[in-house]
Amino acid sequence: MRAAIKTAALLSLLLVVACDGREESAIDNLANGANAAQVENQFRAEAMAVMEPLNPPAPGAPGGLPVDPAPIAEGSIDPDSAQGAAQVVQGYYGLLEEKRFEDAQDLWNPAGAIGLQDDAHFAARFRGFSEIHANVGAPSDPEGTAGSMHVTVPVQVYGRIAANGRPWHVLRQVVLRRVDDVPGSTQEQRRWHIETIGAYQPPVDAPGADNGTEAQAISVTDGMAKRP
Repeated sequence: MRAAIKTAALLSLLLVVACDGREESAIDNLANGANAAQVENQFRAEAMAVMEPLNPPAPGAPGGLPVDPAPIAEGSIDPDSAQGAAQVVQGYYGLLEEKRFEDAQDLWNPAGAIGLQDDAHFAARFRGFSEIHANVGAPSDPEGTAGSMHVTVPVQVYGRIAANGRPWHVLRQVVLRRVDDVPGSTQEQRRWHIETIGAYQPPVDAPGADNGTEAQAISVTDGMAKRP
């Protein structure tokens, strides 16, 4: 009886996603001896994806990026500028979206704890997500400290939880650093690298500075979670 109930549940899930033909692959998997529970979990996640589209909050809304009144200038971007740092952040989350975790890790400071971590443990930080995407906000003005520059870039990370297919989103800020063009510095050191990713902290004088995000814990998408 229990087996019959599970079979009925799986068939129900197949009906939800039957519109695009994915039921054929599930039937093939079952016919080839795949574990029925694994197939059921896969299609439960896909059914949730159909029912709950990814729709992160818009800029200015709670959980959304701050509204940037100044449009980004068109044309080529100086890779050493603050906009160049924002492009690195865009590239980082693009690599995570494509599950190119080793390439994404290369954008961290190679001498930092995350940059030095082995590839398998870095990739394992993201296995709880079936999808990872991001909207990148306007960078701060560069700040100079002791022969280097820092830029902070707000980012809205969103995606889907692998276990249940539910949408997920959170605001973060990425701090990047590059060494100044000084004698003895290498080309690698003069590139923007990610130093930290943590909870978004809006400027004190910014409208809606509370925005409900400052108390959020560090997320696995920050590359800062404890390794499993």
